[in-house]
Amino acid sequence: MNYRIIPVTAFSQNCSLIWCEQTRLAALVDPGGDAEKIKQEVDASGVTLMQILLTHGHLDHVGAASELAQHYGAPVIGPEKEDEFWLQGLPAQSRMFGLDECQPLTPDRWLNEGDRVSVGNVTLQVLHCPGHTPGHVVFFDEQSQLLISGDVIFKGGVGRSDFPRGDHHQLIDAIKRKLLPLGDDVTFIPGHGPLSTLGYERLHNPFLQDEMPVW
Repeated sequence: MNYRIIPVTAFSQNCSLIWCEQTRLAALVDPGGDAEKIKQEVDASGVTLMQILLTHGHLDHVGAASELAQHYGAPVIGPEKEDEFWLQGLPAQSRMFGLDECQPLTPDRWLNEGDRVSVGNVTLQVLHCPGHTPGHVVFFDEQSQLLISGDVIFKGGVGRSDFPRGDHHQLIDAIKRKLLPLGDDVTFIPGHGPLSTLGYERLHNPFLQDEMPVW
């Protein structure tokens, strides 16, 4: 799987354009804003955009999803349904951050733990990792050992859990039980900041150093 990171919004959110090398079929993950910039990147890549994937319902990850879905005729897929209240509350999120109003969004398909999403010949595994938001999902391509982690884990950090229905213990549990066992060599694209590997975070992330599980 190939990818290109497109930083968007004032929050420097990592929107990811991912595609299958053989078919040139593509997906956007977390188009949080700056729709025109994203369109230029997609069109310059020479790929065919087939779908828009969302890790969770925060405005900086979904703000341009509706516009891009309409422009490309692509379905919006994800997150897990527990984030529905975030997506229906997008107008309030817009006001909270002083941004142009974003209308409520209902995806074409909700995702669940264990689902698969195909991007050309690439198969992404869906893992439900609540804590930052209750319906947060991540996408894992086993073949390329690449994880798109949204706001679950960052280089040297983890997602905030002080939002409505956030849960820090649930977040850490999801990282330790679902993400770290994927393997030390897995590279992840976080929602913000630089890429890292699960092995580096297992050893150095200060939020993951206590009571490490054995598997």
